[in-house]
Amino acid sequence: MAGKPVTMKAAVVKRSSESFTFEISRVQRPVPGPLDILVKLSVTGVCGTDMALASGKLGLAQSVLGHEGVGYVVQLGTNVPDSSIKVGDRVGIAWLRDICGICAACLHPAGETRCLEQLNSGRKIDGTFAEYALVPSRYIIRIPEHVKVPDELIAPILCGGVTAYSALKNAGGTGGQWVAISGAGGGVGGLAIQYAKALGFQVIAIDIGSSKRRVCTASGADHFVDAAETQDVKALVYELTRQRGPSVVLACATSGRAYNTALDLVAPFGTFVCVGIPPPGELLSFHPLLLLDSGARIVGSAVGSRADIAEAIDFVERGLVKPHIVLKNLEDLPEIATSFNKVSP
Repeated sequence: MAGKPVTMKAAVVKRSSESFTFEISRVQRPVPGPLDILVKLSVTGVCGTDMALASGKLGLAQSVLGHEGVGYVVQLGTNVPDSSIKVGDRVGIAWLRDICGICAACLHPAGETRCLEQLNSGRKIDGTFAEYALVPSRYIIRIPEHVKVPDELIAPILCGGVTAYSALKNAGGTGGQWVAISGAGGGVGGLAIQYAKALGFQVIAIDIGSSKRRVCTASGADHFVDAAETQDVKALVYELTRQRGPSVVLACATSGRAYNTALDLVAPFGTFVCVGIPPPGELLSFHPLLLLDSGARIVGSAVGSRADIAEAIDFVERGLVKPHIVLKNLEDLPEIATSFNKVSP
């Protein structure tokens, strides 16, 4: 006779026609398949994407969300190779949970994050707002023993941090150049400021309001431009850069209006990096001459590969990037969700 299923604590999203909340419940603990590993989570971050999934804005999702988890391996599937991982190892659980390894995107040197069959935490597989989670053994984010960064400082790097770092990496700029960051006062934007400064860039942070100014200043921005109080954002940005303009513009904001304002800032032969995701109906509007005349380019950057995550964590280990965190209990997630909703469009 089979024993009673083992349960665990989890924050389960409860949706209604107009809103959502999280309910702390006892749910069945996942059982690893032959090629899975079971991870006991010690900490998880909370991301705006989790709130968008909870609200239904990003389509169908699981009832257990979360994708910035850090924990320790407690059980291996029966067919997990002994050489790949062992009980007690520290691992990260990010947005990208598994890839196929054989599609056209996966076969590209930088295609891991564009896998056509990828599994995402909280979207196609239960996330990290729980005590335990499963990880496919072929896609492990191992955190080596020599990395002494606390779990709670690694968690935000698994999404916001690596997103910011890989966006700068994909932009291809060099130290000493100017970077303008639209939406710089958000989670990704604030980390982008720190990574940009660590890479030697001069940083102009663009956002709205005094609270965002404080975040950007604390993160190390050289200048802050309040888009709501500035009549001509481009003129001020070019004045601050002595008419050179930003060689890199990161669009971390999530509104079409902010995107269009930022697109006009990029310097000749510079790079505009799409990071934030506006609502489906808010589209970019520009004439091709914007690119033809300036030689600028537009690229998209989505989260980061396992190699990017390792590099991004290294900046934290060296003290060059310091995530701003507030520690809470899982039971506080309903309150956290409410605070997110107050600042989200």
